[in-house]
Amino acid sequence: MNKEVMKNLKENLKGKIIDMAEVRDNRIYVRVDPKKILDVIEYLFFKYKCKLCTASGMEMREGIEIIYHLAREDKNTLINVKTLVPFPDLEIDSVGKKIPAFRWIEREMNEMLGVTFVGHPDMRRLILADSFPKGKYPLRKNFKHSDVTDEDYDYERSGL
Repeated sequence: MNKEVMKNLKENLKGKIIDMAEVRDNRIYVRVDPKKILDVIEYLFFKYKCKLCTASGMEMREGIEIIYHLAREDKNTLINVKTLVPFPDLEIDSVGKKIPAFRWIEREMNEMLGVTFVGHPDMRRLILADSFPKGKYPLRKNFKHSDVTDEDYDYERSGL
């Protein structure tokens, strides 16, 4: 089944895929240039009828790697679209500006990892209190709990 999915992706996403690998019977990794992410996700979501499972982000040496996890249920396949948002800018087109299902996870990655999703319609805080210091990202390697105080986590004081 994965061979059929991979063939479709190669044909329909020519020039947008850096590489692709079948890592398990039901899982494919697709690496994409960050400038092409919106095109790739739009194709998978609207034309290839994938559903969003979630997205995750992780700090790497060169930047933040974002993995969009999508499912093609009738093919019993997970397609993991990976892209690297390089330091120092950490900016990438928002998928949420076209597909609302992606908005909350982009907001979470913004406040926890510091990635800016360009064109996102609502970048309000989602998890952290408004009193939490700007420029501090709890899932980044350089984050130290000693850099924040109990008041920074004061959800009652911040109105949440």
